[in-house]
Amino acid sequence: MATKSVEALVADIQLLGTEQYEVVQSVRKLIHRMFAPCVEEVKYGGVLFSSGGRFCGLFAYKAHVSLEFGDGAKIQDPHGYLEGSGKGRRHIKLKTVAEIESKRVADYLPLAHAAAKSMAGPIDCS
Repeated sequence: MATKSVEALVADIQLLGTEQYEVVQSVRKLIHRMFAPCVEEVKYGGVLFSSGGRFCGLFAYKAHVSLEFGDGAKIQDPHGYLEGSGKGRRHIKLKTVAEIESKRVADYLPLAHAAAKSMAGPIDCS
């Protein structure tokens, strides 16, 4: 079975609603501006982002877009927007493009990147 491309997934998101599509596209652009190189892949029904390791993912739902941080529990939450209470993952719910700025997403992305990198230990090749 072929893996769905990022472009195909984003096109499907547009069918959910214009706002979700615009949020996803705006966050994708922000991530690519902040992290170079950055690789996207479709997995678990969303877009995962890697730059020296996976550090976040975007998942679109009917009422919002969730920006997920796999190692989010390790982030000191400077603005109080992280949601979740599990052992590792945290997320920020985004309903509008304006919330990308008001919820300070650009502040959280480097923290998520650093948390993910801190979890990646050395590889033992012996």
